[in-house]
Amino acid sequence: MTNILCVPLVQRRLDVLKTLGDNTRYAIYLELARSARPLSTAQIAELLGLHTNTVRPHLERMRDVGLVESHPDSTGSVGRPQKLYQVAPNSPSLGLEPPVYPMLARMLISMARVAKIGGEDAAEAGRDEGRRLAHHRSDQDLPCEEAAEAMLDELGFDPARVDDEGLATIAFTHCPFADLAQANPELICSLHRGMLEGFADEVDGTELGSFHDLAHRHPCQVQFAITS
Repeated sequence: MTNILCVPLVQRRLDVLKTLGDNTRYAIYLELARSARPLSTAQIAELLGLHTNTVRPHLERMRDVGLVESHPDSTGSVGRPQKLYQVAPNSPSLGLEPPVYPMLARMLISMARVAKIGGEDAAEAGRDEGRRLAHHRSDQDLPCEEAAEAMLDELGFDPARVDDEGLATIAFTHCPFADLAQANPELICSLHRGMLEGFADEVDGTELGSFHDLAHRHPCQVQFAITS
């Protein structure tokens, strides 16, 4: 006898499989899953060589079955805010990202709290990773502020940069660490600050002008002295 409690779950799985059975929707899903940041309808259309009117109903169908989620673009652009799409948290990974990674991150943060690891310890770990990122970067000729912007873009922070009076201010309009940072700002934001400090130090010894995390403002931002 079928357990009626399982029917909704089975039906959802069938809906997901049917939705991904369409070649166009599958291609859209792969682009979103590979992307380090949310994408607009126009960006997805450009990546796949399709018209936005073709992509839009597919995105709505995928949202209806819980494969993707959307939110308005909050970057402050003129006109009606466009929607940005990303893969929903409980969607299948399709082998692109091990689904245990978010769980592993949460467990490590829990261990850090139990061990009473503070912000400066987290920052030092971040500096090590920042130096590694700088050492392996492909754009060795870029000045520090440009290299940092490129690194943040690659990691999915969707950086927005403004230069003024010898300072480059880079805002992080999308934070890949957002969920963890909201619950653990001292550790996560310190890791991010340390990563930028280590990166800048390895590139050319530049020191950060300032780093404003969740406790100071939204979006978070960092300042560099312009070296170019």
